Amino acid sequence: MNRTPIVVASGNSGKLVEIRAALSGFDVRSPEEVATELARRGATATIPDPDEIGTSYLANAQIKAAAFARWSGLLALADDSGLEVDALDRRPGLHTARYAGPNCTPQDNIDLMLAEMREIKERGARFVCCLVLCRGDEVIAHVEGECRGSITEKVVGSGGFGYDPIFRPNGESRTFAEMETAEKKRFSHRGHALERMKQELATREWSD
Repeated sequence: MNRTPIVVASGNSGKLVEIRAALSGFDVRSPEEVATELARRGATATIPDPDEIGTSYLANAQIKAAAFARWSGLLALADDSGLEVDALDRRPGLHTARYAGPNCTPQDNIDLMLAEMREIKERGARFVCCLVLCRGDEVIAHVEGECRGSITEKVVGSGGFGYDPIFRPNGESRTFAEMETAEKKRFSHRGHALERMKQELATREWSD
């Protein structure tokens, strides 16, 4: 039995790369690939952009996964992640992507984080990831992962995405931005969550 394709409920190309690498062997598709196929069939090709109004990572991931599952008719995998900094009372948390404002760039977020942390010596932090897999509105599986580390005093490395250039996992001398995708997977919150999701997927067969 063939496994049903899984659409990634995100326009973040960095996340897509990590998810595809972790779920090799599964038919993981980008929203753009699904939109092209839907347009070919004369269906609605406009990619969803649901409001993330949940009060937890799980709630936001479920909102996104359900929206993409309904739109695509496929299984949809959504990720909601956050950076929680100890000295900032676990901010930015749910607002990680919009830390510096509604239309901010990743660099804006990094600049604000480094500015807020400039005089702070205790720089402990953790990344949290929640993954939700939906078929329509039904949650098929959800898992979580985390990675403890610290905020660096400056940008280090040019790879990765988001806060990767200023986050150094515990026990490592390098930031996420200095690691290759496969290496980052061993440490990262998303890597841990994806490994658990892969185990969930491996126990089931999905029919088209």
